[in-house]
Amino acid sequence: MRKTKHVMRPSLTAGLLCLAITSPLAVAGSLELTSPDIREGERMAKTFEFKGFGCSGENLSPALRWNKLPEGTQSIAITSYDPDAPTGSGWWHWIATDLPAEISELPRGADIASLGGREFKNDYGNNDFGGACPPPGHGMHRYQFTVWALPETKLEVPDNASPALVGYMLNSMALDSATLTATYAR
Repeated sequence: MRKTKHVMRPSLTAGLLCLAITSPLAVAGSLELTSPDIREGERMAKTFEFKGFGCSGENLSPALRWNKLPEGTQSIAITSYDPDAPTGSGWWHWIATDLPAEISELPRGADIASLGGREFKNDYGNNDFGGACPPPGHGMHRYQFTVWALPETKLEVPDNASPALVGYMLNSMALDSATLTATYAR
């Protein structure tokens, strides 16, 4: 078997560098997401563990804060997703949309309906936040909390839309997004 050596040509390297520098996610002032409750790459507290399915947490959503919304933002969506769930398709923990763009934070245990938003069925079968609940001994799971800046006040999907459909729509239309990834294991 013959090995080939890959060499980047200067013009290709310069082109890729230019693309990286002008990418919307690399531009100064892009959307930022923080939390007083969870930290990037760190283990979440039991407070954010699901209550049910063998888990005994408080099932509270963490407080989230965001800033630097792009121009044209009309609404905000929030999702929480575990790509490490042993399902072949991950696990949706939270899908909330249609939050007014004037909102810049959610308190711990947020009531999305009282803030003007709507929630979709998560993979537990509930229309609200469902906390972490990885299988015992399965190792560390990542929980990706994402805030999405959207150009419309209402996401045009039916109330019974699947998490995959909502995720598709968010990815196809978001002006910007920011993700904070916390971890959890049992």
